[in-house]
Amino acid sequence: MLTGALFLLAGCATGPSLENRGSVTAPPGDSRHLVIGSAGFTESDLLAQMYALLLKQAGYKTSMITVANRELYEPALESGQIDVVPEYAATFADWLNAKTHGADARPVGSPDLGTTMTALRDLATPRGLTVLEPGKAVDQNAFAVSAAYAREHHLGTLGDLGRSGLKVRLAAGDECVQRPYCEPGLKKTYGIDVVAVDPKGVGTTQAKQAVQSGRDQMVLTTTTDATLDEFGLVLLEDDKHLQNADYIVPVVNRSRAGGEGVTKVLGKLNDVLTTADLASLNRQVDSWRRLPEDVARTYLRDKGLLA
Repeated sequence: MLTGALFLLAGCATGPSLENRGSVTAPPGDSRHLVIGSAGFTESDLLAQMYALLLKQAGYKTSMITVANRELYEPALESGQIDVVPEYAATFADWLNAKTHGADARPVGSPDLGTTMTALRDLATPRGLTVLEPGKAVDQNAFAVSAAYAREHHLGTLGDLGRSGLKVRLAAGDECVQRPYCEPGLKKTYGIDVVAVDPKGVGTTQAKQAVQSGRDQMVLTTTTDATLDEFGLVLLEDDKHLQNADYIVPVVNRSRAGGEGVTKVLGKLNDVLTTADLASLNRQVDSWRRLPEDVARTYLRDKGLLA
């Protein structure tokens, strides 16, 4: 399916022009055949499968397409070749902001969900996109330490770590030394003494093993990381809200999927899906090797959303 997706999108890499903004703010539509997009990683696949299953039950014909590149799938969403995509509020707001105002534009994503959603919708609407309501689930950057380290030093939050005065080697991506949510933010917001960044990537096996072994004291990962238990790691709460509000939000092509029908169907998932649920679903795919469609169907049935 990926090959077909790339072929489909090849001719629409720039998306609709913003010179005629009125042409991409048509009244909301409700097409009966919807293309659901996935960004190709486990969590995106799971969300896309759940969207497709719910919409199919509601009488829509659905097809799936995988495009592991926002630079390709977002213009296709604008043009109507993709109708629905699961996104992350703050990340997508900053991405659209950079696309609209340039790579050096000041970020508009924020730890406050309301502020983030306002900025996101202001950027999305002129492109013919509608951002539906966020649910309970959030996939933010997060920091984990070993459970033994947390017990030894009585740590439950990043604030606790800052107050402890402990020196911390942080396993993360090499960009961490510059990103405000990473080393600079940990120092400024929490007073954490980060003495070095070990460039092993974000939430990689190597990064987690470095903390498990004691080489490093903390790892940058995400709130829906499904494998922390396997490495004896626990998340520290972001008690001062350093991280941006990356809540899960469905984004739709307004003219094809912006009507009340799609909004109502996908809103049912928002009412039940939590961050912990999403982590559990990720684990079933990544650790138990189950198919995303099977995991998605079982979850929806267990929640009473699918017959």
